[in-house]
Amino acid sequence: MAAGGVSTWVRNAVDARPGEGAALVWSCAYYFFVLCAYYVLRPIRDEMGAAGGVDNLAWLFTGTLAAMLLVQPFYGALVARLPRRRFVPLTYRFFILNLVVFFALLKAADATQSVWIGRVFFIWTSVFNLFVVSVFWSFMTDIFRPGQSKRLFGIVAVGGTVGAVLGSTITTALAKPLGSVNLLLVSALILELAARASNALDAREPLLRAADSADDTAKAPTAGEARAAADGSNADTVIGGGVLDGVKHVLKSPYLIGIAVLMLFFTIASTFLYFQQVDIVAQAFADDRDARTRTFGLIDLAVNVLTLVTQLFLTGRVVKWFGVGVTLAFLPVVTLIGFAVLGVSPVLPVLIVFLVIRRAGNFAIQRPAREALYTVLPRGDKYKAKNFNDTFVYRLGDQMGAWSYTWMGVFGLGLSGLAFSMVPLSAAWLVLALWLGRQYKAQEARG
Repeated sequence: MAAGGVSTWVRNAVDARPGEGAALVWSCAYYFFVLCAYYVLRPIRDEMGAAGGVDNLAWLFTGTLAAMLLVQPFYGALVARLPRRRFVPLTYRFFILNLVVFFALLKAADATQSVWIGRVFFIWTSVFNLFVVSVFWSFMTDIFRPGQSKRLFGIVAVGGTVGAVLGSTITTALAKPLGSVNLLLVSALILELAARASNALDAREPLLRAADSADDTAKAPTAGEARAAADGSNADTVIGGGVLDGVKHVLKSPYLIGIAVLMLFFTIASTFLYFQQVDIVAQAFADDRDARTRTFGLIDLAVNVLTLVTQLFLTGRVVKWFGVGVTLAFLPVVTLIGFAVLGVSPVLPVLIVFLVIRRAGNFAIQRPAREALYTVLPRGDKYKAKNFNDTFVYRLGDQMGAWSYTWMGVFGLGLSGLAFSMVPLSAAWLVLALWLGRQYKAQEARG
């Protein structure tokens, strides 16, 4: 099927308007490559974290926060000085170069050195994940208008889920026969395809803008409308401003502060659950590193299959029927119930069910709604403030969760008590999600 035929089929299969099909196809492909590259690495990272010992995880999260502080100004400088068409591919190729370096180091290292390189790799992968995904969603909020985001972000997320399924499958199938270290180069190759997809999507922005501005949605944009929209394309427009604008704007805006606190609640709860995952899985599989890697890969695969089914049949309908606020409230409700059940029965089967439902709910339900919150903001905030919230604030929540978990354990709070401690936090998160939904609706009405 030709590219035009694919675009027409996608437009007819989803709630896309004439002129949106090609951009939607490339958005899905772009996210597919981003998450495929990451999910090849994720089980490797988790195994290295477990190999380093759960007692060292809090320090690894501290290292991740420090790394975020170092990288954030460089990214801010790129955004301020270069147009989107240049800084997005540059960001991905920086991480590709890093993967090649890690491959060379791990190939040359002995067993002791591999543990230390593995700890650095754990930190690096945590930074890599947030940056490549944050840059992707900043791109999406830049080219899609608010109305388009509510209709199409769920479908865009499907591309990422399919990529994540493939990435998890690659690692699950090839970790033993090919070796974990060699998979780093596979991830690097896939990430290069993501950089190329971002360039292809840039070229489709004029038609996407024209489709949004067309009065008659039954007709495709004319050539004249596309040319007019191209004059306002953001691909070659430098955002400008200062390196620290993202921090300043977050601190001045109650709406952005609300999103930052939403991110803190999410990451604190996620970190608690991650630490419990490492504890329980390490106990279940002792020193079998390949079995742990395979288990983490299977969990990822289950998460992504459930996510895909939800995105295809529920995500768009949930946002349309209930609005952004109620959609955002779904994950805190799941988290509250899940931690309560885990507190009663902190065993591997309960952990796995909770992990799969919660992570699928984040990717399929909360993430598209959370990203939609940024579509009503000025362009600079979509890259700078959003990236600050998605990276530094995210890792600050990790830090708070990691050390809270560690110190609660030191003072004798067991797995059950640690799980129950997340119930009141989840309740506060639920209230905040509903408030942000109301603020988003007000911002959209003013825009």
